Amino acid sequence: MLYSVYCEDAANTHALREQHLVAHRAYLDLFRDKIFFSGPLQSDDAATAHGSLFILNVADRAEAEAYIYNEVFYKAGIFAKVTIRRMRKGRYNPALIEGL
Repeated sequence: MLYSVYCEDAANTHALREQHLVAHRAYLDLFRDKIFFSGPLQSDDAATAHGSLFILNVADRAEAEAYIYNEVFYKAGIFAKVTIRRMRKGRYNPALIEGL
């Protein structure tokens, strides 16, 4: 099942995000077989991260919750708000992702 996990950063956590970035990426690597897509949510000029989006392919909501509530940024207090929603794949065009 696909779940979207939309995470909004707490205010003034840019330095904290940078401090935990290596550990965050290592955590992502542990779940390569579960993360359909992920990336930071950015300001329009791409200068500042404001959160993260994960599309997870997991068995159920409990697995999505376990993933995000053990995520490095969540545990460090970077994510102020997390919204988890089940979804289904609609249109998908992998050619649009190439080169991003």
